[in-house]
Amino acid sequence: MVTKPFPILFITSSRIGDAVLTSGLIHRLAEEAPDPRFTIVAGPIAAPLFRDTPGLQRLIALEKQRRGLHWLWLWNQVRSKRWELVVDMRGSPLAGLLRAKRRGIRRSTLAGQAPVHKVIEAARVLRLEDAPPAPFLFTSQETEAAAEALCPPGAPILAIAPAANWVGKAWPAERFAVAAAELLASDGLMPNGRLLLLGGPDDRWAAETVRRVIPRDRLIDLVGKVDLLTAYACLKRARLFIGNDSGLMHMAAAAGAPTLGLFGPSDDRLYGPWGRYARALRGPRDFAAFKALDPELNQAVCHMQDLPTDWVVRSARLLLAESEADWRADHPSSIRKA
Repeated sequence: MVTKPFPILFITSSRIGDAVLTSGLIHRLAEEAPDPRFTIVAGPIAAPLFRDTPGLQRLIALEKQRRGLHWLWLWNQVRSKRWELVVDMRGSPLAGLLRAKRRGIRRSTLAGQAPVHKVIEAARVLRLEDAPPAPFLFTSQETEAAAEALCPPGAPILAIAPAANWVGKAWPAERFAVAAAELLASDGLMPNGRLLLLGGPDDRWAAETVRRVIPRDRLIDLVGKVDLLTAYACLKRARLFIGNDSGLMHMAAAAGAPTLGLFGPSDDRLYGPWGRYARALRGPRDFAAFKALDPELNQAVCHMQDLPTDWVVRSARLLLAESEADWRADHPSSIRKA
């Protein structure tokens, strides 16, 4: 029996982290919809994350235009098709105007309604909040082969992403360096391990201090050198990830790497890394304290000075211990005897 194609239009975020947090819905649809054929719309930066999605017919990078003209442009790209399902994570008027048998449209949180984690918020769009799909990105054999060449089996990998999209969310680079040096020392938690540095082309300044703490033969420096999906595949091979609240943090958690996300002036209740071995860590101040100090969260200063390095190392120790058994079972080829 031939299955009739099931065309799905999925409109996700322009930001990397938000796009990753909604990716579990695509995974669920790819597994459960009959012969799904995806058209995925995302911002130009986030769109490449979805290039290996099975059943992908078209990947649209939606460039923002003045006066919202990008929505008119998108309308002209998708209006002629009859969709089985339209999922709009941006809550735009477009989704309601298209010909579709079923729609899932993100709605804004109502006044007085308790905010929930963004993964749960995304799941509500398809009424899956009782079992929210975890973030997940598909990778092809070619993408996995590229990651394997960059991060071959061997000594354990500590992945660090020391930058953030604004300076207020960035833990000081010198503290990342101290934590990395302590964790990777011969008597550390990951003795003689490798350091994987990740970030975009504009993040090299943040990585410079960190890359100096380890010999070149133990450094995998991918800052500004690989595309996002290859970086995600590399993160599947990481024994531990430490980074600021960022798109790479969410990618690490989605990849299954034990993830320690460092928070300050962003709300970990909404944006904490999602996963069994994903943890959010902040200093003594909660998000409300940061908001009281800087209501618009627009001061061009680092707000993360109150998170001590020893707190990060201690949390890393606990996370490594908690994840040890499952990591060994899932990554036998990455284990090398000392």
